[in-house]
Amino acid sequence: MVVAVDVHKHFGPLHALQGVSLEIPRGEVLCIIGPSGSGKSTFLRCINQLERIDAGAIWVDGELAGFRRDGDALYELTDAEVARQRLASGMVFQRFNLFAHMTALENIIEGPVTVQKRAKKEASAEALALLERVGLADKRNAYPSELSGGQQQRIAIARALAMKPKLMLFDEPTSALDPELVGEVLAVMRHLATTGMTMIVVTHELGFAREVANRVVFMDRGRIVEVGPPREVLVDPREQRTRDFIAAVLS
Repeated sequence: MVVAVDVHKHFGPLHALQGVSLEIPRGEVLCIIGPSGSGKSTFLRCINQLERIDAGAIWVDGELAGFRRDGDALYELTDAEVARQRLASGMVFQRFNLFAHMTALENIIEGPVTVQKRAKKEASAEALALLERVGLADKRNAYPSELSGGQQQRIAIARALAMKPKLMLFDEPTSALDPELVGEVLAVMRHLATTGMTMIVVTHELGFAREVANRVVFMDRGRIVEVGPPREVLVDPREQRTRDFIAAVLS
C-alpha cells in the first residue's frame, strides 16, 4: 500500500527525515514510536502530501505521490491532482479539528457530500452506520462542544472513514486526551484493525502497539533505527537506542 524510498525532508536547517525507506503491505497495522522530534509525524504528513518531500519517493496504492509519469518524464501534479491522490488516505490528528458549528452527523457527511459529490441521503445513511460503529449513534445531533475529547476523536475517526480511504493514518490520536478517555479511542482503532484496513499509527501507547501492530518502527532523529514484530522491538530490541527509549517510557 505504501512504499517509501530514501525520503528526505528539511525545514530550513532541520533535516527532519534523513533517508527513510519503508514498505507497508496492504492490510498491515504499523505502529511508529520514538521521541518527540524524531520525524514520526512528518513522515505521516509526507505520505498524505500535507508536506512535500525534498528527495526520494513515496508511492501510495501504486501511485507516485505528487507526480505523474509521461513516458520517461515526470511532471509535478497540480494542487487539484494532489487533492485527488490525498483521498486514498484518511488522517486522524492529535487535535480533533471538528467543525464547531456542525453536529456530529454534519461533520461526517461534509466530505462525502462536498468533496466527493455524493448524495446527502446516501452519505447520511453511511454516516449513521459509522456512528454506530464508533459507539456514538446517540450523539448524531450533538455539537463538538457537547462531546468529550474521546467522543470528538471517535467522530474524527468516523469522519475520516466516511471518505472510504484505502489507508488510515493516525498521528498520536490519544495524546490530547485525558487518561480515562484514551481507552475508548483505542477500542475503536482495535476494531478497525480487525477489518483489514491498512493503518499507520504514530503512538506512545506501547501496550496498544504490542497488542495490535503487525510491525513496530522505532524512529530517532529522522531515521528508522529499528523495525520488526512487536515482541522483538518492544520486548527484546536489538538497538541500544531503542532499549533506552522503551525504558524511559515505561519508567
